Amino acid sequence: MAGQLALIYDPRYQTWGDWSSLMVEAYSGQQLQIGVPEDQWKDWASGLMAIDVFQNDAMPNPALYEDWQSWATAMIGAISPRN
Repeated sequence: MAGQLALIYDPRYQTWGDWSSLMVEAYSGQQLQIGVPEDQWKDWASGLMAIDVFQNDAMPNPALYEDWQSWATAMIGAISPRN
């Protein structure tokens, strides 16, 4: 996946289960855990951040966020091209 853009689904209007399942499907080759309870989202997010396309200084650290929606939204901002 090196050199590819990261795919992140918009977290708005989605439950944790729906959003994390979409991300698991998008990165199925990376063996992310599916069915992780929402209260364990930071642990799951750490696994996602280990994928090569997410390893850069601009990606937000999940430990700094109170909820997964804020973190996921920050991820979108981190990969969106700047004009």
